[in-house]
Amino acid sequence: MKLVIAALLTSSAAAFGTFKNKSVGTQKVTASSSYENALGVIEPTGFWDPCGLSRNIDQETFDQYRLAELKHGRVAQLAIVGYITQETYRFDFDIAPGLPCADVPNGIAAIDAIPALGWVQILFLIGAVDYYGYLGNFKLGKPDLDPEVLEERQLQELQHGRLAMLGTLELFRHDAQSIVQAGFDGSDNLILGLPSLYN
Repeated sequence: MKLVIAALLTSSAAAFGTFKNKSVGTQKVTASSSYENALGVIEPTGFWDPCGLSRNIDQETFDQYRLAELKHGRVAQLAIVGYITQETYRFDFDIAPGLPCADVPNGIAAIDAIPALGWVQILFLIGAVDYYGYLGNFKLGKPDLDPEVLEERQLQELQHGRLAMLGTLELFRHDAQSIVQAGFDGSDNLILGLPSLYN
């Protein structure tokens, strides 16, 4: 048993090492794709496509995938802001007849509190945004930047969107765990580390 554990630890540590090829030197192991140098390929992960979605696709399909990633990143950024806002502020109007915003619980618990007409409105809004491309490629409001600066800003937006997607999933997980076992982390507040939000 000790030998198995030692082998597992050694193999997991080797995953973080560098691989050397005698003729080339240090090489990075990546999937073969024609999009290995596309915007968004960054260190330390490099080109990361574990499902092989970019293999044997044309540029138009790749651009659709990138636009979907951009949309999801923007929605996730809005979700993060929404989670923080609902922890600190409530609007003073009724979200539905007889249902003030202050009575709607935070996070995932709000799913049961939203009436059917509210879900229709939410789905209609999501459909309109997706159909008309409001969170896609904006025609207005683009700053006139040098190509290098524009590329850097686009990369930053992709990075922020990716981080927000991970952050949103963690907020969902934490919120769902709080529903199953209230106070599991010793706090009634969702956002730890910023106690000033709750004073």
